[in-house]
Amino acid sequence: MGLITGLLTLPLAPVRGTMWLAERIQEQAENELYDEDAIRAQLIEIEAAREAGEIDEDEATLAEDALLERLIAARALGGDRTHGGFQQQ
Repeated sequence: MGLITGLLTLPLAPVRGTMWLAERIQEQAENELYDEDAIRAQLIEIEAAREAGEIDEDEATLAEDALLERLIAARALGGDRTHGGFQQQ
């Protein structure tokens, strides 16, 4: 990047920084959303809550269905995973 280009695009630096930060936040959110280990742990928590009578059968079924959809989506996104999360490329 040349000096003139750098000076002309300097006012855009906060926007570029904000966009970079937003992309990192999105990546982290997707990593957490599709973390298979976290999904399994949540399924176990639902089962424990069901057995303890904290939630009824319908609530448990709805929660399990949502988690299973996330698990299926996580597996469909690819096998390039490490420790339940996405591999950085």
